[in-house]
Amino acid sequence: MIKLFSVKDKAKKAAGDGTEVNKPHRLAACELRLQKDLAELALPPNISIRFPDGPEKLTHFELIIRPVEGIYRGGNFVFDFQIPSGYPHEAPKGLCKTKVYHPNIDLEGKICLNILREDWKPVLSVTSVIHGLHFLFLDPNPEDPLNKEAAQAYQENPKSFEAAVQRSIMHGTSIAGQHFPACHV
Repeated sequence: MIKLFSVKDKAKKAAGDGTEVNKPHRLAACELRLQKDLAELALPPNISIRFPDGPEKLTHFELIIRPVEGIYRGGNFVFDFQIPSGYPHEAPKGLCKTKVYHPNIDLEGKICLNILREDWKPVLSVTSVIHGLHFLFLDPNPEDPLNKEAAQAYQENPKSFEAAVQRSIMHGTSIAGQHFPACHV
């Protein structure tokens, strides 16, 4: 017969301070789903993810997108994501930390991506968000802008818009009275 009290006493001694050994942290449903999403994540070489609070804090991560083609090629764009406790029933919350002249990203870093708002569904995942953001850099959507000035400039003169974006990425520049620091790779 196992002596339960002696097992507890051994556990207290093993802890060193007379308290019980810490039980393993039980993961919340959102953390379990997020673990699954991240385990299945297959990122292309121009996209990376990092966990600023350490690898055990999966609900906060930074996504780095470095487009290799399109208007935003050569840029290095950092997004900060918080995963709410209601994930996957609630969409991830993200902000662009890199100031960028983009029709779908405003000057505060808010992102206009339908799957981060009204079109979010629990079947979507972090991978869906990553692909959506990457696509915004390949093909901006001026029809649903957050930065109306950038959208108008893009629609009126796409070549001039691309030149301004490339100047901002490579050297930093002012566009429409706003300074955009260089963000090249």
